[in-house]
Amino acid sequence: MKPGIAAQTGAVLYGVNNIFLVRSDRGAVFECRIKGKILKNSQGDYNPLAAGDGVSFLPDAGHPGKGVLLSRGERKNALLRWNKKGRAVQAIAANVDVLVCVASPVSPPFRPRFLDRLLIAARLSGISALVCLNKSDQGTTPMIEERLAGYGERNIPVLRSRAAGNADTADLEKAIWGKRAVFAGQSGVGKTSLLNALSGGPGRKTGELSEKYNRGRHTTVLACLETWEGGEIIDTPGLREFDICGLAARDLRFFFPEFEEFASGCRLGGCTHTHEPGCAVREAAENREILFDRYESYCRIYEDLVRREEREAY
Repeated sequence: MKPGIAAQTGAVLYGVNNIFLVRSDRGAVFECRIKGKILKNSQGDYNPLAAGDGVSFLPDAGHPGKGVLLSRGERKNALLRWNKKGRAVQAIAANVDVLVCVASPVSPPFRPRFLDRLLIAARLSGISALVCLNKSDQGTTPMIEERLAGYGERNIPVLRSRAAGNADTADLEKAIWGKRAVFAGQSGVGKTSLLNALSGGPGRKTGELSEKYNRGRHTTVLACLETWEGGEIIDTPGLREFDICGLAARDLRFFFPEFEEFASGCRLGGCTHTHEPGCAVREAAENREILFDRYESYCRIYEDLVRREEREAY
């Protein structure tokens, strides 16, 4: 590289195999590689960068449109999950304003426990969240309606949309207008169609890079930052599972606010609400004073966190 080239700052749009597209603050897009083996400020992470990360990079004077990444900027927040294979924290998206948890009622089936995990991850990172029931024209069941009502009672906005045919995304547009929103959901919920249906729908610009560098099977979660007339969107691939990180099993109960009014009646102090005798929370769930599916969701997440803590202890 020629001397005198000044470093620039920008935002990561997309990355695969340590090749990243970066939009500079001046508006140009660069294909960048990490300088050396470890990117500054990213030590210990499963993936050094996520869509939405701010970075500094050095343009390559000899190769227009190319550059070398120097460091990752300080994050406002990041949507994180535990990567089982890498046994490390994995960032899905960074510096976001709102998480849109996309679900569908029938195809694929509604998975409220998956949504519970996403919502806990958002709260851990200080990210506002909402639930968007896509394909709402498929119809719902009393169980789905009960679950959606529960989110509303906890001040989590619930929107409904139809992304195919006569698309209905007006409420969603209003909720994310002027913000950087990350969309997450299981495969098949119609997330891509939903994004394309938004007014001035985001243009897909990731295919060329993915085709060029995506050799073999990837275990990382890839995402893409795109702009539309209402702000910015981070689109993520469909997720089969979502493991929470950064939360101790003993603290999980505080993320289920409906437990609070019953917890004072537990016989034992520090009750985990799973197996202890005289647990008022478990009794309330059995008596349907607490939505039983929510209680079972809590128990499943608690067991996952305990098993991980036990593995890390050895």
